[in-house]
Amino acid sequence: MLGEAMGSPDKILVCIRGSSGSGKSSIARELRRRHGRGCALVEQDYLRRILLRERDKPGGAAPALIAQTVRFALDHGYHVVLEGILHRSRYRSMLTALRDDHQGRSLFCYLDVSPETLSRHLTRPQATEFTAEHMSGWYVAYDVLGWPDEFEFVLPETTELNEAVAAAAGLPPDRARRRPAAEHSVYVEQPSPAGYRCRRSGAPFANVGPECPRTETATTTV
Repeated sequence: MLGEAMGSPDKILVCIRGSSGSGKSSIARELRRRHGRGCALVEQDYLRRILLRERDKPGGAAPALIAQTVRFALDHGYHVVLEGILHRSRYRSMLTALRDDHQGRSLFCYLDVSPETLSRHLTRPQATEFTAEHMSGWYVAYDVLGWPDEFEFVLPETTELNEAVAAAAGLPPDRARRRPAAEHSVYVEQPSPAGYRCRRSGAPFANVGPECPRTETATTTV
C-alpha cells in the first residue's frame, strides 16, 4: 500500500521516462539484459495497453497497477527497471510515493527529445499500431518531475545507448564506452561489454555483459 516501506536497502529502482519514440524501451531492456536474472522490467505500455487495454487518461487504473507491480517485485527481492511515458500530470504522485517508500536507492531518468524524433517512428514495430500523428498528440516538452538532481537526471537526445545505460545504472554518462560523435544516439543498438557499479551507494547493479546472468560482479571498464 502507498505509504508503506517496500524493498530493501540493497535493491535499486530505476525509472526511465520519455516521449514515445525516445528510446526508453531500448535502454530499459538493455539495462535489464546486462543485469540478468533478479531484475524485473515493468513496462507502462504493457500493463496499460495490453493487460488493461486502457486509455492513458485521468482516473485510470494503470497508475495503481504499475505501482503495485513495482512494489511486488521490490518486496520479493528484485531490482526494478520501470519505463514509460509516465506523464508528470498523471504519474508524478505515484512515482513520488515509490521514491519515498523504497528503502533502497531510486534513480529517475528523463530522455529529453525533440518532436523531430517522431520521424524515427516509421522504423518501429509500433508503426502499424499507431501513427506519427498520434505520437505528436502525446508529446509533452521537457516533462521532468522537478526533483533534485540526486533523484532525477536528464539525458539529451544526443546520448548514445551505452551512455544512457551507464547513466541509468548510476554512472556518469561520460564513463560509458563511446563511438564517433556522428553515431551518438539513444537508438544505437550495439551494447558495450562493460559492467556497472552504482556511483553513490557502491551496490552492484549490472553484471558483466553481453552474456548474462553471471555470478560475479565487475567494476566498469572503458
